[in-house]
Amino acid sequence: MNSIAAYIFLGVSLAAPIGPVNAAQLDTGIKNGFFHAWIFGIGALTADVLYMIMVYFGIGQIIEFNPVKIFLWSFGCFVLTYTGIESLFSQHKIDLALRFRKKTRLRRSLLSGFFMSLLNPLTILFWLGIYGSVLAEAAKESTDNQLIINSLAIIVGVILWDTIMATISSGARRLLSTKLLKIISILSSLAMIGFGIHFGIQAYHALF
Repeated sequence: MNSIAAYIFLGVSLAAPIGPVNAAQLDTGIKNGFFHAWIFGIGALTADVLYMIMVYFGIGQIIEFNPVKIFLWSFGCFVLTYTGIESLFSQHKIDLALRFRKKTRLRRSLLSGFFMSLLNPLTILFWLGIYGSVLAEAAKESTDNQLIINSLAIIVGVILWDTIMATISSGARRLLSTKLLKIISILSSLAMIGFGIHFGIQAYHALF
């Protein structure tokens, strides 16, 4: 049980660092409420699990090829910059959502979370690097069944953080003024654009 608790905590630790996915989830919760933010996180988790499976079956090495890195950095730059700019220009949706309880479809939140995480170079490098190291270390003294249980514990930790983020964003939506919500949303959007620019610079360096 101590081992499982440690891996759950590891899952929370892996998901907690503020990055483009957390920024986008916070923005989703402010505009659409708890359930949309939670579903966004589940979409992101689906991509995380996909990368975990890749590492588990030993096909994560494909990330080491330079053309693949360039593609990931470039696409991450496009997706995050576009999403951040779109979010900046949709601040009026906060007023509409609070006034008329108007929400986007859950399917859109799910797909947004999935593709945001799937095409986020930080997610890819993080999971393939960190989870790969954890898996390699655990494999020395664990059976296959124990590795699967530990991996599921990590997923539980990610879901726990997803719920915390959804609660924070929806709580802010209920408790804070519209002006403050817009400021938080703008900061989240700028964070996404900043990460996008960073990825673009990385792609440039990898290409030249």
